[in-house]
Amino acid sequence: MTPNQPNNDLKSKLLADFRTSEERMNGASKSALHQIRREALNQFDRLGFPTVKHEEWKYTNVNSLVKEVFEFNASSEITLEDLALLESSRLDGNVLYFVNGRYQPQLSKIVSPTSQLSITTLADAVKTMPDLLNQYFAKYADYQDNAFTALNTAFAHEGVVIKVPANTVVEAPTILRFVSDARQVNVASQPRNLFIVDKNAEVKVAESFRTLGDQASFTNVVTEIVMAEDARMEYYKIQNESDMAYHIGTTQVYQQDRSHFYSATVTLDGGFIRNNLNIALDGSNCEAHMYGLYFPNGRQHIDNHTLVDHRKPNSHSNELYKGILEDRATGVFNGKIFVRQDAQKTNAYQSCKNVVLSNDATMNTKPQLEIFADDVKCSHGTTTGKLDEEALFYLRSRGIPKVEAQSLLMFAFAEDVIKKIKIDPLREQIERRIQAKLAR
Repeated sequence: MTPNQPNNDLKSKLLADFRTSEERMNGASKSALHQIRREALNQFDRLGFPTVKHEEWKYTNVNSLVKEVFEFNASSEITLEDLALLESSRLDGNVLYFVNGRYQPQLSKIVSPTSQLSITTLADAVKTMPDLLNQYFAKYADYQDNAFTALNTAFAHEGVVIKVPANTVVEAPTILRFVSDARQVNVASQPRNLFIVDKNAEVKVAESFRTLGDQASFTNVVTEIVMAEDARMEYYKIQNESDMAYHIGTTQVYQQDRSHFYSATVTLDGGFIRNNLNIALDGSNCEAHMYGLYFPNGRQHIDNHTLVDHRKPNSHSNELYKGILEDRATGVFNGKIFVRQDAQKTNAYQSCKNVVLSNDATMNTKPQLEIFADDVKCSHGTTTGKLDEEALFYLRSRGIPKVEAQSLLMFAFAEDVIKKIKIDPLREQIERRIQAKLAR
């Protein structure tokens, strides 16, 4: 069986959908942006969906995903009352809702002045800022070797373009809320986001993913982040989806001299999750801080792949991921650090720690470090084990019931990452949800 033989039904459908859509575009099909889409589709056709024979997908089998039948960009009559069921945090800032991939202006609010922040849907940006898209779109997220990134690039029509002008501090945070309305049918969406932070600018952005309904959902999202000299950004990704949710996301970050990137990825729930976080430190004196937290239970599968590419000297990266696994859940952490020959004086640290609460849960970890420079400080490591029995005995000896004692220990384990979330309402909401999940 050749690598491209499995999953032909979904692949054939997507190829046919693209060509049908292209026939309706008339002159727009000749645009530079659409040529990128077409090239990406051809690359997806060549790659096919990955199998477990691909090293990067060894522990994450997409067969169950591609066997589902999804309706892409399905319509929805979601209301504010429906959204209230999701118990989203009350965030004072810019809040943009996307339902089944489509922007919902009637549900959204933008409070930052245009002098601080430019927010444009991708669909509008195609018409109003083609030069900017020609400069940045698909220049950083690699679709040559990643089938899902190629697929997203080919179908990139919905999403948002955020641009922060030079020497600007955006005071209000911006949160993008992606909601899959799976109450009636299996739904799929492919949001594409582009964040550009100009020289000496500062911004806070969060992406939140939720599910309504019991049908299956599939989100294939790609976010490109471009940071100029001295730019600073906080980026948070929060996933609280259903057991029938499939989520594959790639966040690609490009940093220039003295830029500072700070991120946290928190996965509270989701049936099948794959997060790719790739950072290219292509400038000197850059900093990149990455934190991750995940709580799979039942038969949930959560896979975090990170790549930090040090290309220039005197830069620093720090990475801490933590997981708590229960029942028959599976987890994957694959962290790569590259230190190029020109990246002397690099400091790079990576750590992944996991607590496994069940004999049936599985955690697969693979830290990787490739160094081509000789004047560096780098370390990586991973640990996987059970709860500290001595600490548990101590708490129980003080009259604390076993379930409560376990919950306290697990929350303390997770606190190292939770406290890294600097947007207070977001952190407080995550704390409540973690406490509720750990108490079950």
